[in-house]
Amino acid sequence: MKIVILDGYTCNPHDLSWDRFDELGELTVYDRTDQSEVIQRASCADILLTNKTVINRKTIESLTHVKYVGVLATGYNVVDVTAAKEKGIVVTNVPGYSTASVAQHVFSLLLEITAHTGHHDQTVKAGRWSNNVDFCYWDYPLMELANKTFGVLGYGRIGRQSAIIAKAFGMEVIAYDKGRTNHDEIVEKVSLEQLFKRSDVISLHVPLFENTKEIINKQSIETMKDGVILINTSRGPLINENDLAQALITNKVKAAGLDVLTQEPPASDNPLIPLKNCIITPHIAWAPKEARERLLEIAADNIKQFLNGIYQNKVN
Repeated sequence: MKIVILDGYTCNPHDLSWDRFDELGELTVYDRTDQSEVIQRASCADILLTNKTVINRKTIESLTHVKYVGVLATGYNVVDVTAAKEKGIVVTNVPGYSTASVAQHVFSLLLEITAHTGHHDQTVKAGRWSNNVDFCYWDYPLMELANKTFGVLGYGRIGRQSAIIAKAFGMEVIAYDKGRTNHDEIVEKVSLEQLFKRSDVISLHVPLFENTKEIINKQSIETMKDGVILINTSRGPLINENDLAQALITNKVKAAGLDVLTQEPPASDNPLIPLKNCIITPHIAWAPKEARERLLEIAADNIKQFLNGIYQNKVN
């Protein structure tokens, strides 16, 4: 059984072991694979693993040996699952591995926005506090989270964990999820319109589908509170970036904390990059070592179960 990993470096930049995969078959790991190399590298594989390398219909139709495609992530939009199903190829993903780390990152972004810790650290190290005439100073209005309303857009695992943390900060938590008829005691279930209208902070946790693409746009932003804070650790295309940039410039949106962008890596002319009230991290919410260890463990177990005739975490 030949196992090929097309882009192993992102989830395992040589600080973890591939041994659990090596035990399941003849393993070949590429750190990165250009799109032009995919068909050639995948041609001999029985089991093909990808993180962000696209497996499109053309690639799938050209594969003669592949029986299984494993996505080393939760989102599986990099694989044409319809084409795979038509060819009898099982596609799996890895859900749940990064729940704690992504929810943690939501609040690392939010706390930086509300306390500007990094900025003030830099000013201290530049000597400003040593030379200050008063015992303290701050350059931005500082914001307390207690009693603010935290709106969760998409109440899955990560949305729920983020809600739990928000509650610990003393926030009121409301949630909207089109696919859920019931939530739990942690949150108040509201409509999308209510969530936009009532929230001081909106955190995005919906998958990227046609009906969620650019769900944050000029029209939806206009219905939000003045000075709302937006956090996105889900998928970049959930936000119309030009519309958000305009809202940040006018301070309709007080600040944004983004771990994802529509194009990754972003173009240098992305309108959000120059804005001081927009914090951007390079899609790292999922990347703590503990989370990546769980990712590899679940991905290997998906393969092990597949070899035993069990389709675990199948998405097609």
